[in-house]
Amino acid sequence: MTEISRSGAAPRRDTPPSAGAGRDAPPSAAVRRGAPPPAPASPRAAKVGGRRAETRLKLFTAAVEVIAEQGYTAATVEAIAERAGVAKGTVFYNFGSKEALFAAMLDHGIEHLAGVLAEAASGGPGPAVPDRDAGRTGRDGAGGPAAPGGETALDALDAVVMAQLRFFEEYGAFARVLLAEMWRTTWQDAVARLRDQVLGVYAGVLRRAVAEGLVREGLDVETAATAVFGMVVTVSIERRALHPDRPLEDLHATLADLLHRRVTG
Repeated sequence: MTEISRSGAAPRRDTPPSAGAGRDAPPSAAVRRGAPPPAPASPRAAKVGGRRAETRLKLFTAAVEVIAEQGYTAATVEAIAERAGVAKGTVFYNFGSKEALFAAMLDHGIEHLAGVLAEAASGGPGPAVPDRDAGRTGRDGAGGPAAPGGETALDALDAVVMAQLRFFEEYGAFARVLLAEMWRTTWQDAVARLRDQVLGVYAGVLRRAVAEGLVREGLDVETAATAVFGMVVTVSIERRALHPDRPLEDLHATLADLLHRRVTG
């Protein structure tokens, strides 16, 4: 089953990577629906049995779909349980309340998104970024020290932007929930984690760009990190709703040009 509310977009793969706690059993069809993706294994998750971990993932997936579709206030435990194919009591057994389920789902998705972006920033395996300026030492020919392997901080910034685009291509419902629901006062702990774990990746790359002389001195990297993340979320949602056939590489090229011209000016 493909992800809900695609506004007419062609079906896309919505299979989340395997959760650390659920590696002993293949995910069910319900688990393979869109969002939120499972976070990397943690000691706490490792203690949870594979069957319960799969149930929790089904509930995360159902919750993000229903909330993206109806909004948090209108979404009910009954609707989430029905979407997950479980009894209403299963929600309360695993989380205690709708609020606790939503908070756990946010933590779950934020942790995984942070891991994906951090891996891209470090030059780890991740989505390929078109190399439009092969052979350069800096963006648009600008000089600047390159990291081992020839990558500059602006190359890392490009990679993080592409990783975020691909993440929300696969988990669009989670992108809509982040944009529309998590900024309520109730979820300030989740906002703090988003700033530390996700926006912190962008801020770290921008600080490195300043140190390399590729970005103007005095750049407010914290505000810039928030702006870049928000821009990519908004563009991802707009593409899915209005331009589902537009290649991600075209979006990435536009965003990269915009970012390079502004932050290096």
